[in-house]
Amino acid sequence: MQNPFRFLASLVFLFALTACTLPRGAAIEGEVIRNQNNEDAAFSVIPITRENVAQLATWPATGWEGQYHWFTRNPGPKSNVIQPGDSINLVIWDNQENSLLTGLQQQNVALEGIVVSPSGTIFVPYIDEVRVSGSTPDAARRSIEEQLRSVVPDPQVQLAVQSGPDNSVDAVGGFTAPGNFPLPNRNYSILSLISAAGGISPELQNPLVRVTRGNQTFGIRADDLFKRPSANVILRGGDQIIAEEDERYFVALGATGTETIVPFTQERINAVEALALVDGLNDSRGNPKGVLILRDYTRQDLRADGSGPQKTQVVFAVDLTSADSLFAARKFFINPGDLVLATESPISSVRTIFGLIGSVVGVGNSLDGGN
Repeated sequence: MQNPFRFLASLVFLFALTACTLPRGAAIEGEVIRNQNNEDAAFSVIPITRENVAQLATWPATGWEGQYHWFTRNPGPKSNVIQPGDSINLVIWDNQENSLLTGLQQQNVALEGIVVSPSGTIFVPYIDEVRVSGSTPDAARRSIEEQLRSVVPDPQVQLAVQSGPDNSVDAVGGFTAPGNFPLPNRNYSILSLISAAGGISPELQNPLVRVTRGNQTFGIRADDLFKRPSANVILRGGDQIIAEEDERYFVALGATGTETIVPFTQERINAVEALALVDGLNDSRGNPKGVLILRDYTRQDLRADGSGPQKTQVVFAVDLTSADSLFAARKFFINPGDLVLATESPISSVRTIFGLIGSVVGVGNSLDGGN
């Protein structure tokens, strides 16, 4: 019979030659970043440490602007102001027997549906154009009364306003009951509008709230809006509000607890939180020294002074066995579109080899015993 030790040595040599082709669920770190020191390499590898994490935070953002921009709450007066496009309803009272405004047996005249012109005026008989834009309803009423005194000794004016497009806001979409909503005053908040629109649609996951005002768009995550009183901003006429899903995501692959596309559950997610979202590393396969974050930059992002990457493809490396790297990873933020790759431990391949050897030897022993 063949010498068992020679047979075993042959098996070890054979499996060592073929180890790289053994079935595995993830790449080994050295396979991913091989040739990293080659000047012609298309990527660079940067270990994340407490020494460099602050500088890395200043590098250009990828996948988004780097943060959601929201505006400051500036409360206004309770009363509203008249704007072009509003409709004015006037009732003018005149007790004179020979009134120029009222007919026989009448004490008042109603003028309804007077639309405020783009120049901010309305036409009132006998006093011509009256500027009302920018005035409160009460101030406009007093102004009309004062100008009527030249034709009516003691006029009394009632004035009501129906909001036009410049004095209303639109809940465009993402709400249970979207629509156009008149502003009851100049202190109408976005949470009041969301409530009037029936709340954010429960079908939206990780919703964002965006406000378009003129040529500017502001955004905030809905959970931050609800938590921060200072974020409950005051709306202006013409604002358009939309609720939509936060479409940012990163991809987790390799020896993680879950391989999947991971949506952002908060505005910023650091590297440690990203691993927690995918149930950490696979206990039997993951290499805690080889967590890699792959990121693409544009050529416009490249910098020679260290304020940005020197190559368009960068691999950031986290060593979960190092306190220095762990502390730094809590301050290193994942960008939308990043690939978080947990490499496989080389020990997994060794275990596989010895498992196969044990199986073969066990078979051999069984055969030997049968002879």
